[in-house]
Amino acid sequence: MANGILVVGEVDGGALVPLTAEMLGAARRLEAGTVTCVLMGAGVEAGAKDAAAFGADEVLIVDDPAMAEYNTDTYLQAMLKVIEQASPAIALFGQSNLGRDLAPRVAFRLNTGVIMDCVELAMDGDRMQGTRPCYGGNARAVNVVRGDPQIATVRAKSQDPIERDDSREAPVTKVDPAIDMAAVRVKVTNRQGMTAEGIRLEDADVVVSGGRGLGGPENFDVIESLAGALGAAVGASRAVCDLGWRPVSDQVGLTGKVVSPTLYIAVAISGASQHMAGCSGSKNIVAVNKDADANIFKASRFGIVEDYAKVIGPLTEAIKKEKGT
Repeated sequence: MANGILVVGEVDGGALVPLTAEMLGAARRLEAGTVTCVLMGAGVEAGAKDAAAFGADEVLIVDDPAMAEYNTDTYLQAMLKVIEQASPAIALFGQSNLGRDLAPRVAFRLNTGVIMDCVELAMDGDRMQGTRPCYGGNARAVNVVRGDPQIATVRAKSQDPIERDDSREAPVTKVDPAIDMAAVRVKVTNRQGMTAEGIRLEDADVVVSGGRGLGGPENFDVIESLAGALGAAVGASRAVCDLGWRPVSDQVGLTGKVVSPTLYIAVAISGASQHMAGCSGSKNIVAVNKDADANIFKASRFGIVEDYAKVIGPLTEAIKKEKGT
């Protein structure tokens, strides 16, 4: 019989990623039975202590050299074995690269449904309700999965982790994925690394993004200066990245990064629905745009209708003066 919640955790550098801790907190608040965390990859067992400290009642470890790097075919095989063994009523994935790829595939194989990009989770009897933004963040939809297990992906920074308790212990069980390498259809032949500069968009508490209205790549200097003064990450609209003004890694939006900072400053960004899908989870949006009818103002807590060139420079200097830098 299906029971409890399975949190599909992720480990980076031997430590639990923040999103996994957030999902464990959400799972505990659902009060829907035992909270199990599964960690998959190679050399991931060190993350078990973190998982227990953040609320896991038990931890499953799937450790295999074939899973050192994410591959849909290997991880899907492993995930199906884990669900068969754990038999959860609910399975939570992060709205991460792994979760976005893996969760729908698992749901299809198990003939159930998945609610993507949830920002709220609640129980209604024995069914989980997942709330997700829609229409570019202008509305929210409440969804329920009728099949079993109930699967959802959770947006980063939409949930609060519980307070870490290093005295908590959880039994650790190893699961043999028995990967059938003959069924692995994709092979990585080359990898090109990208060196990230500054604060990671996904982790930033403050993000300053620029749009095509800046006029050219050279004008991103003002965005970087403001971000530096605030200790913020730099983002960009899809149009900017398509033009080659900024790397794709800076893109915020439906086809880029989804961010949920405390403060999101949008400079010379009109607020197209695909961009808003990437920042609508921000707690506070401040927009600077000379077009008073720009869509971005509909989602903004504060808006400045003015040419960015007349606003951002003085704002940056005022912040530096206030900080004494």
